[in-house]
Amino acid sequence: MATESGARPHKAGAFDIRLIIALLIGVYGIILTVMGIGFTSDEEIAKAAGVNINLWAGIGMLVVAALFVIWAKVRPLVVPAEPETDDTPAAKAE
Repeated sequence: MATESGARPHKAGAFDIRLIIALLIGVYGIILTVMGIGFTSDEEIAKAAGVNINLWAGIGMLVVAALFVIWAKVRPLVVPAEPETDDTPAAKAE
């Protein structure tokens, strides 16, 4: 069995920017959802035209965060084993 002597490409993993964005949006979504469920008064709902805006915005942010995580898991970023440099010869066109 022949094996390659070069390094193999690998996934970005925790350094994928989509996961960082999902974490930030998810944390804000959790905070807004908790605020909308437990700490929104009837006066605040009346100011927002009868809509519990914190609750709905929080749920929306949680959905967006979940979509980012699904996107990162379904199509992970592949980091090349060796980045190209100026002294790397270009591929020949055939």
